[in-house]
Amino acid sequence: MKHPSRRDGIDPVRRSRARRRALQAIYAWQVSGGTADSVIAQFAHEQANEVADLEYFEDLVRGVVRQHRELDGALSGFIDRTVEEVDQIERAALRIATYELLHRPDVPYRVVINEAIDTTKRFGSEHGHTYVNGVLDQAAANWRAVEFGASRAR
Repeated sequence: MKHPSRRDGIDPVRRSRARRRALQAIYAWQVSGGTADSVIAQFAHEQANEVADLEYFEDLVRGVVRQHRELDGALSGFIDRTVEEVDQIERAALRIATYELLHRPDVPYRVVINEAIDTTKRFGSEHGHTYVNGVLDQAAANWRAVEFGASRAR
């Protein structure tokens, strides 16, 4: 079955699948450590079978692993505890979304937040998505102020 793509060639379904796999990969990395390459190799076969956006998956995993200290520092102003105290699934979702908000301006902030909420609902605790939503809403207002303000004014 072929999935419809937008005019810009981005398939939102494949991107969503890539984010779900990235969340699982980042979770595995947080728990066991290792390199981005080892985590990507562990999940690459599943990526191919799910017809996900493999390039986007790899960008998310490599970006989060490589820049996790920067991402955690950026998040620290919006969370009510240390990053290490945040639930593992919520932490993975927040790190991925933070990477996207800060380093992927091509992805609208609303998409980033909605995808983080959806993946947290799917894999996290019962109310984890509410926490992720609150944190990312504040972060987006700060990091993407122009985009955030423009969408609020409509």
